[in-house]
Parts: sequence; structure tokens; C-alpha cells
Amino acid sequence: MLLGILQIILQWAAGLLTALLLVRTVMRFLRISFVSPLGQFILATTNWAVTPLQRFIPGIGKLDLSSLLPAWVIQVLLAAVLAWLGSPLGLNPALIGIAALLGGTLGLIKVAIMMLTWVVIMTAILSFVNPYSPYYGSLNAFTRPFLRPFQRILPPIGGFDLSPLLLLLVLQIIQYCLDYVRI
Repeated sequence: MLLGILQIILQWAAGLLTALLLVRTVMRFLRISFVSPLGQFILATTNWAVTPLQRFIPGIGKLDLSSLLPAWVIQVLLAAVLAWLGSPLGLNPALIGIAALLGGTLGLIKVAIMMLTWVVIMTAILSFVNPYSPYYGSLNAFTRPFLRPFQRILPPIGGFDLSPLLLLLVLQIIQYCLDYVRI
């Protein structure tokens, strides 16, 4: 029981930090301003990991590898710790390493899907409740590229944009498929 609680705490903490780093990566990629309250929060919570790496790890085009790499490393370390905690004592360390690399990559994808799901939901709620919120502009800019293909398929109906529902459906299907991938 205590081992299960420890695993939940580790997954939650690693998932939160990974999501923050991924938000920073996407904001840099989409050139969303960090001047907003959301941007300031992201910078304040991730600078300790990203700033030292920016000196050594160059970006590729608009992709900020100094933010993406720590997110992946966190997921790899989480996968290694979880594999080690759940393994019998005689398990080969090389197998744990391979499982950690694959599990970390899969974990990064899962966190990215979960993060995008929550951002779409928050944007949809804010669009109804308070579209003049200081967070709405950043969240809307974040989701716009993901919603655009669905808006071409399903234009607004009676003034309501239903494309977030389609995107959420696709994200849920992808998440469902990834849940059956076992490493």
C-alpha cells in the first residue's frame, strides 16, 4: 500500500513538472508572450531547470530543446524509478534502462496529451465565463493551432464553436490507445 502511494506521489510530481516544461516548450514554439500571468508562472516554475541548459543546448528552429529535454529526462527517471520499485530484485539493470527510455518517451507523450486536454477545457470554460481574463489570450493562442484543423471540418453552429469537442474526442482516443501500450 505504501509503495502504491509513493508511486502516485512520484507520478503526480513528475507529471506536473513535465507539463510545466511542455507548456514552456509550446509557448516558445508558438511564440506566445511570456508577459502574461500564465507566462510569468511558467517562467518562475521552470527557469531553474531550463536556464542552465540554454547555454549548452541549442534550439532547432522554433523548438526549444532546453525545455523539452528536461521534460523527457524527468519522465525517463520516473519510468526507471517505477520499474525499479516494481521489479523483482534480480532484474537486469540494462532492461530497466531500456524500459525507462521507452517508458519515459511514452510518458512524455501521455503528459502532453493530458496537458493539451486540460488547456482545451480551461479555454472553453473561460470563453464562456470570462473571455476577458488575463489568462484567456495565452490559453487561446495555445489551443488555436490544434483547433484549426477541426474548425475546417466543423464550422461554428449557431455561433458555437464545437471544434474543442472534436479535439477532445481525438485526444481521448489517442490516450485510450496509449494506455494499452505496455513496456
